[in-house]
Amino acid sequence: MDLDITKLGLLPAEEPEGLVPQITCGLPIAGSRFAVPVPGQNDFRLGLLYEVGKKASAASEVSRLVDEIVPMTKQSLRAAASSVLLLDEESQELYFEFADGDVGQALKKVRIGLDEGIAGWVARNGEPVIVNNVASDQRFHRAVDQETGFTTRSIMCAPLIVHSKTIGVIEVLNKLDGSDFDSQDLEALVSVASTAAMAIENARLHEALLDGYKRTVRALATAIDAKDPYTCGHSQRVKEYALLAGRQLDLPQDELEAIEYAGILHDVGKIGIIDAMLRKPSRLQPDEWVVMRSHPMIGANIIGDVPFLERTKSLVLHHHEKYDGTGYPQGLEKEEIPMGARLIAVADAFDTMTTDRAYRSALSVSYALHELRACTKTQFCPKAVEAFIVALRKHRSTPLGSSLSWRDGTTRE
Repeated sequence: MDLDITKLGLLPAEEPEGLVPQITCGLPIAGSRFAVPVPGQNDFRLGLLYEVGKKASAASEVSRLVDEIVPMTKQSLRAAASSVLLLDEESQELYFEFADGDVGQALKKVRIGLDEGIAGWVARNGEPVIVNNVASDQRFHRAVDQETGFTTRSIMCAPLIVHSKTIGVIEVLNKLDGSDFDSQDLEALVSVASTAAMAIENARLHEALLDGYKRTVRALATAIDAKDPYTCGHSQRVKEYALLAGRQLDLPQDELEAIEYAGILHDVGKIGIIDAMLRKPSRLQPDEWVVMRSHPMIGANIIGDVPFLERTKSLVLHHHEKYDGTGYPQGLEKEEIPMGARLIAVADAFDTMTTDRAYRSALSVSYALHELRACTKTQFCPKAVEAFIVALRKHRSTPLGSSLSWRDGTTRE
């Protein structure tokens, strides 16, 4: 998102000779006089808005966006504490989406009605305010300080408004040097609130869109699993196992997101495989294997035109590659195989071994782990196997099967 500072009216205006008191926007200030502008006074505001604009354009999750914007605002305004409260539409209460410092966790439990406190007043009236002596303001909600042990002396609060609708408030508390908040501070906070409100709304829309995509993806995976009664829930478990291993490796969030979708959709290409072949209780014939091995390519083609699944496509395509280069469809080896695909290969094999199949009963977890280690450096990536086993032992929430030996020590694909 490009931030056009000129449209926000924040470029310093030409001043006549001498300093002239500047009253802006009729902003209500309690316990303070309007500040007299001095050269360079707007510099910190422009810098703050530039940084907020960058964060707003990059973040796609509300929590991450707020976590980045609020501390930056507090630091720029030289305040002791800051928070963002969002409005719960159903209960018509404000809740703390972000509050920094040691009291942050305590505030997560606090809810404020629109008829309570200065934050409630700002949300209800849609107007920013400065209160430099909260002890003399009857709107001040002392219960919050009592809950946290924090002592509020002064507060500056601005509404988060999108399309004439208040979605929350942003507030900063107590100047570090003990001075009063002034009109310049409030103008900066109002500008931040305007940008943050739009960004939060966009992030919410993005999250809602992703939730819709996820529901569609899960529905599609369920339909695939339903083609074979023995694989019911397989895609969901593969996703969970692969994510366990991915988190063990501290993979970045975007890679974990791609693994999540790929885990669910890794077998989506089987929608093009006839049911009789998927459910066949005996070994597949060579010509049948040719068909079966086409499912990664079919799956990659199915999701290839979906923009948000762009990173997922390669994981679906390569989840049957083998570490020694003997897999399919492209015979990739070692580091040529995306890490997400290597993790899904391990997760897929483990779940296949530990659940009932048309051609055999479930194998024990201990046997499956032994097989994963035995096939390390040939079928599976050593790093992926180790990460999976360590993560699995930490969680211990795995399905236990019967202790049967497995026919050939490799996975049924």
